[in-house]
Amino acid sequence: MSKPPPPPSPAFLLFLVYLPLTVISQSSDELAILLAVKRQWSNPEALRSWTATSSSPCGWPEVGCSDAGAVAELHLSNMNITSETPSIICGLKSLSTLNLSWNFIPGQFPTALYNCSNLHVLDLSQNCLSGPVPTDIDRLSSSLQYIDIGGNNFSGDIPPAIGRLSNLQTLYLYMNEFEGAFLAEIGELSNLEFLSMAFNSFAPAAIPEEFGKLQKLKFLWMKECNLVGKIPANFSGLAALEHLDLSGNTLTGPIPSGLFSLKNLSYVYLFHNNLSGEIPSSIAALNLVEIDISMNNLTGPIPEDFGNLRDLTVLSLYMNRLSGEIPASIGSLPSLVSFKVFTNNLTGVLPPEFGQHSPLEGFEVANNRFSGELPKNLCSNGALIGVVAFSNNLSGEIPASLGSCETLRTIQLYDNNFTGKVPPGVWTIPNIKSLMISGNSFSGSLPAKIAWNLSRIEISNNRFSGQIPAGVSSWSNLMVFEASNNLLSGSIPGELTWLSHLTTLSLDGNQLSGEFPTTIVSWRSLTSLNVSRNKISGPIPAAVGSLPDLLSLDMSNNQLSGEIPAELGNLSLTTLNLSSNKLSGRIPNQYDNLAYETSFLNNPGLCAGNPALNLRNCSIRGPNSSHLSSKYLALVLALALAVLFAIAISTLVIVRDYRRRKIRQDLATWKLTSFHRLDFTEANILSNLTDCNLIGCGGSGKVYKISIGDSGEFVAVKRIWNGRKLDSKHGKEFLAEVEILGTIRHSNIVKLLCCISSDDSKLLVYEYKENESLDRWLHQSKRKLIGFGSIPMGRGSLDWATRLKVAIGAAQGLCYIHCDCSPPIIHRDIKSSNILLDSKFNAAIADFGLAKTLAGHGDAHTMSAVAGSFGYFAPEYAYSTRVNEKIDVYSFGVVLLELVTGKEANCADGNTSLAEWAWQHFTQGKPIVEAIDEEVRHECYLESMTTMFKLGLVCTNSSPSTRPSMKEVVHILQRCNPSVAAGKNKVGPEFDATPLLGSSTYLSSYRNSRKLSGTDGYIAYSV
Repeated sequence: MSKPPPPPSPAFLLFLVYLPLTVISQSSDELAILLAVKRQWSNPEALRSWTATSSSPCGWPEVGCSDAGAVAELHLSNMNITSETPSIICGLKSLSTLNLSWNFIPGQFPTALYNCSNLHVLDLSQNCLSGPVPTDIDRLSSSLQYIDIGGNNFSGDIPPAIGRLSNLQTLYLYMNEFEGAFLAEIGELSNLEFLSMAFNSFAPAAIPEEFGKLQKLKFLWMKECNLVGKIPANFSGLAALEHLDLSGNTLTGPIPSGLFSLKNLSYVYLFHNNLSGEIPSSIAALNLVEIDISMNNLTGPIPEDFGNLRDLTVLSLYMNRLSGEIPASIGSLPSLVSFKVFTNNLTGVLPPEFGQHSPLEGFEVANNRFSGELPKNLCSNGALIGVVAFSNNLSGEIPASLGSCETLRTIQLYDNNFTGKVPPGVWTIPNIKSLMISGNSFSGSLPAKIAWNLSRIEISNNRFSGQIPAGVSSWSNLMVFEASNNLLSGSIPGELTWLSHLTTLSLDGNQLSGEFPTTIVSWRSLTSLNVSRNKISGPIPAAVGSLPDLLSLDMSNNQLSGEIPAELGNLSLTTLNLSSNKLSGRIPNQYDNLAYETSFLNNPGLCAGNPALNLRNCSIRGPNSSHLSSKYLALVLALALAVLFAIAISTLVIVRDYRRRKIRQDLATWKLTSFHRLDFTEANILSNLTDCNLIGCGGSGKVYKISIGDSGEFVAVKRIWNGRKLDSKHGKEFLAEVEILGTIRHSNIVKLLCCISSDDSKLLVYEYKENESLDRWLHQSKRKLIGFGSIPMGRGSLDWATRLKVAIGAAQGLCYIHCDCSPPIIHRDIKSSNILLDSKFNAAIADFGLAKTLAGHGDAHTMSAVAGSFGYFAPEYAYSTRVNEKIDVYSFGVVLLELVTGKEANCADGNTSLAEWAWQHFTQGKPIVEAIDEEVRHECYLESMTTMFKLGLVCTNSSPSTRPSMKEVVHILQRCNPSVAAGKNKVGPEFDATPLLGSSTYLSSYRNSRKLSGTDGYIAYSV
């Protein structure tokens, strides 16, 4: 029988009694420390859960505790912290993880953290820290394993003391202003696994050979670090390396064969260097998973040995000068997912085995000289997303197998020699969004039914024939339909006008006949209409003049007759061509000027008042008309003028008296609701709503500039009125603007002073902005503005400092409504014409008539209909009404691109929007400097301009989740130049723009991680 256990000792019992008291005491001390930290950070709203009523901080979402109940982790990323790190934080003796990333922490490196003796992880990335990194940084905890100080403004040299942090496994120094030499001492960090030094302006130097001693290194990121010379031969000693990115430098010489003996290497990025020579055949010795050596000057053939890399999933060789044929063995690789060789000098036949043995998703071979047929088995494994093979010499028919490939989203085969009919299944692939097959010899008729989400069809310059089917009404999501230069016949079906999302319609160069449809009210998004070179007859429908976004109209070379509808004068067209028809009568007054001198040629029946238009003068009668004597005409004219003068004087007196009486009678029916202290009354406003004060007309009303009193100050008045009662649409816009602007107080949001309303009219009274809207300053010289009021000096009068100031101000206003309003507000119509400028060019966001509030920050919200302006609204807005703040981020990205390129949002290059044009410019490897507006391009500002261009790209990413928040956008823009962010208007030669913060991270990480759906290929542009 076993003996019972001895009773616990008195000392042990005493320990059990005092243990809870010790834990309570420790918890209380740590609670007090954290509350003190919160106070020193000015109580940020994000830490509202930190309250003194808590029994322990371990329940707070930002706090992690050890098993013993001590605070061990603080996760304070993106908490809007704007003060320095308090030293009291090291009173948390068990603190091992401190994450303060993505805040606005100022000052120098927080040496107070030297006292955090148990620190293992320290993340200070994406803040406002500056100055040199301390030379005694090795005083940080000896147990430190992870440090990230990327995305700050640290400068000078990297201190050698970093090499003495012997336990470091991760060292991130990316995106700062380091300018010294590369630190050889980093090679002494024997435990280092992750090293990032990308996006720094180091002095030009070779990669230190000491880096070859980092035996445990898995990740090396040295993009755009001013590397020169050759890749060190001793890199072959980096046995654990999995990810190597040396892109964007000036490395020279061949890729060393020893590099590819790295047995564990999974990724190689060497693109955008000045590497030259051929790809070494010894690459076959490596068990590679991903190879990206794109955007170089590599020459010679693709090595046969690539076909031996059985684990290879991604092969990107695009934008080089490679020649010869693709080795047939590459087509048989069993793991290949992505194959990109576009823009080279490759020839021969594409290996027919492509896709048959691997889960191929992306196949991009455009801009080469391939011949023969397209491989028939590209989708054999049911994973293919995109086929991009345009601008080659390919022939034959489209493989029928593509018609049953349900995963396909884009087919781009334009500018080849394909023939035959398009397989029927291709039109109805469930997920296809773009079909671009122009410039071939395809034949057959158009289908009555297409895939539900097919938004772009480009079939120009082929041999399609027959009528446009009445079933075209089911093409409900189509946005672009280009079918120029085919053999289409019959009339244009009225069902085509039902496509409410259509933005571009090109049917020119066909054999269409009959009259043009008269009911086109659904074309509310149409911006370009081209039906020239057909046989269309009858009158031009007056309804064409009601298309609100139409910018380009070409109906030339037809058999149109009758007068040009006066309604066409309502359009703000950038292109108009009605030449070579049978039109008659007087042209609309709005087009009776030299800007449209070639718009009406070869219409003998037309006349104009301006003789410079080469049309018959409307005052000259035909040869068979009776002539009155000149004396009689003069007498009649004199009498008519006298009568008119007398009538005018009498009318003015009567109208003046009537208006005075009417205003006095009506004042009682008007209600004024004030949101600020006013020094005017409703009588001041109502008595000045005259056409001489009219300065603009918008979609929801007229805008007046009205003087208030003798102070010389003005207000802007928007009148929402339809003659009788406010309709439902305008009523909702009025209520939205009043509800939102009436409660907002921010210097970058236009100030709503008051609203004045009656039964049949609503007035919104704003502060007046002397310099009007941004679009007039950027684009006035490129187009004929049709409107009211004075026009500023024009594009080119805004220097770069002012443009940057405008961008920062507008971003701050947008950030406020997204982040600081409760609930958050989506503007939904951000564009350059809705950014107003005061006399000092301070920006303010205006026109909240389409804005919506969100139930919760970041939540998706259902919109009843697509709103916004073409060229600005995000792609997801065209197919989903479930949206969030990221649609405003997209629109603001377009504004940034306008500021840096000077181009308009919706006509950057032909039928291409500015966002699409910018992405194409970037991915085709063209220098960003070529995209910058020549009016402001200057070498002193190129870094800042490049930053804004890249930020515009990031904001206009097709995937909403990859766009930054407006808080991040503000952070990045402010770093472009602190003096501009502080409100100074001049930028001198000392301009020192910080390298891109945030957006380079997005562009690089998105490009490297997105595999297929990102921005380094052509698939993304149509997906």
